[in-house]
Amino acid sequence: MTDSMKLAEAVAAQLARHLTDVIICPGSRNAPLSLALLARQDIRVHTRLDERSAAFTALGMARVQRRHVGVVMTSGTAVANALPAMVEAAHSHTPLAVISADRPARLVGTGASQTIQQQGIFGVYAETTQVTEVEDIPSVAERFTKDHQVHINVAFDMPLLDAELPATPTDFTQHKAPLPRPLNHGEVAVDLSKNTLVIAGDEAWEVEGLEDVPTIAEPTAPAPYHPVHPAAAHIFRRAQVSANDYVVNTKVEQVIVVGHPTLHRSVLALINDPDIDLIVLSRTADFTNPRGDAATLGTTVKVSGEPSREWLKICQGAAQMASDAVRETLENPELGFTGLHVAAAVGDTLSVDDTLVLGASNPVRDASLVGLPFDGVDTYSPRGAAGIDGTVAQAMGVALATQSREADAWRAPRVVALLGDVTFLHDATSLLIPQGEACPENLTIVVANDDGCGIFELLEQGAEPYRASFEKAFGTPHGVGVAKLAEAFGADYREANTAQELLDTLAELKETSAGVTVVEAHTTRETRRQLQAEITAKVGK
Repeated sequence: MTDSMKLAEAVAAQLARHLTDVIICPGSRNAPLSLALLARQDIRVHTRLDERSAAFTALGMARVQRRHVGVVMTSGTAVANALPAMVEAAHSHTPLAVISADRPARLVGTGASQTIQQQGIFGVYAETTQVTEVEDIPSVAERFTKDHQVHINVAFDMPLLDAELPATPTDFTQHKAPLPRPLNHGEVAVDLSKNTLVIAGDEAWEVEGLEDVPTIAEPTAPAPYHPVHPAAAHIFRRAQVSANDYVVNTKVEQVIVVGHPTLHRSVLALINDPDIDLIVLSRTADFTNPRGDAATLGTTVKVSGEPSREWLKICQGAAQMASDAVRETLENPELGFTGLHVAAAVGDTLSVDDTLVLGASNPVRDASLVGLPFDGVDTYSPRGAAGIDGTVAQAMGVALATQSREADAWRAPRVVALLGDVTFLHDATSLLIPQGEACPENLTIVVANDDGCGIFELLEQGAEPYRASFEKAFGTPHGVGVAKLAEAFGADYREANTAQELLDTLAELKETSAGVTVVEAHTTRETRRQLQAEITAKVGK
């Protein structure tokens, strides 16, 4: 047996102690490791044609499994293609392992083909563990149990392969090694008799003691018992609000941040307000804390007191007013069919045990406005670094991991992904799955196609003074035929031109869909600024 195959088999055996799934990409230098992994019976091996898509698919699977998923590639720029996924993994604290093949150290810097400096390629996002011989394997185990983001760089020398395929190993891993433990930054005393709001973002969890506190929750957070609509956030910075000749004291006294909220400027303004006490809870090394030493940091709480009935009624009233404002605005026929209408249709057709994937641009914000999170619906969105890249691949990964988890179900669990058109086009090639590979069995990708970047209609550059340059710099219309793309990749295709058509289509697919279905909703972005203004006017500035 060649030294490279011996090393590959040792690395594969170690990976099987930590991973249930690994994605391999075709290449020469990684051939020993790919073959060694395929020979094992205690790890599922998937194949993708390009490393960027493979890394994001692994990231999507890891979001569901909450365990490292590996991606294996050859040397050179193949490794660099995993950087965007590694960045998102790091900022969302999602386990991800990149296992790259490399040339021997003596070839680095000599002009050898497909040879770059791979050690340290991920910079601050993942430390490189270098493996050149079997004696380095213990460092691999240490890395997996210590870090969420892992880069294993394995140097293989020639000859790479034996004369025949490796035999099936006799060892078999039945129990995977433990993951890094969540951090505990200590306990914080919280007096709930003060007017208190919880702001729960991505990575939030159900904090014991805060169950009865009114909560502004982003779609990827747990569904709260007393939800507060984000469009009402500005109300809680006011000392008083008048309603029907009755003055209500609405000023929040303390805000408790759980996880990583990022979506709404009015919500983030509560976190930044120096007149509001700020408590930030995290189970990682990072805190969403813009106020430095002015905030109190921790992981758990020790509560005293309880929310007053008056405060609960105020929060409930504000939430209802904002929710009604959104639904009433959606009924205005002058606004046409917008991305917010699409999000409402998706939300109205979700059921308990469905899984939802949201694009990080307008879709996740629209989902928040129409009432998510929903209890019983697992929701994922790449809000760590909040990029749109790799979202199709992540949806595919989420679908694969979800159906593997429910392998005994009579039908694969339903996964719905809501994406904007630019997000979809940015990663459309991730619909490509090599023949014979496991495919999503019940994934519906809803594309809200407003022919460009609708999110910028709502931002400063969408205002009238900038319209002359808006389309070229921000709107970026493309005119791409989504139907032809779906057909090229073997996905089913449906389309909708109204909210009712979309509701009917989603209701039908809920019962009959199989494989991957792309539903294109032809929307407009011309009225998005007006729509937002109407909601704001109904809730009050």
